Amino acid sequence: MSPLLTHAVTATLVLYALAMALALLRVLRGPRAQDRVLAIDFMFVVAMLAMLVLAIRYDSRMYFEGALLMALFGFVGSSAMAKFLLRGEVIE
Repeated sequence: MSPLLTHAVTATLVLYALAMALALLRVLRGPRAQDRVLAIDFMFVVAMLAMLVLAIRYDSRMYFEGALLMALFGFVGSSAMAKFLLRGEVIE
């Protein structure tokens, strides 16, 4: 891997960590439950992107599969939380 790509990957991971920290702050201080759910969904997306960057860095396909599973579970979890916040129940 070229030195430019190495520095770009490192900078990207640092910025993703900063984004996750800010989202965690929103989860802890969010005034409403909707803010917290949106912040958790954002954290899933950023974690998935970080896994994709790690897949590029380490040249491994396992990270891609993990990112795919993370996207799936993040979507299902966000859908369940949104339904719970709207109706008060998840399973009808």
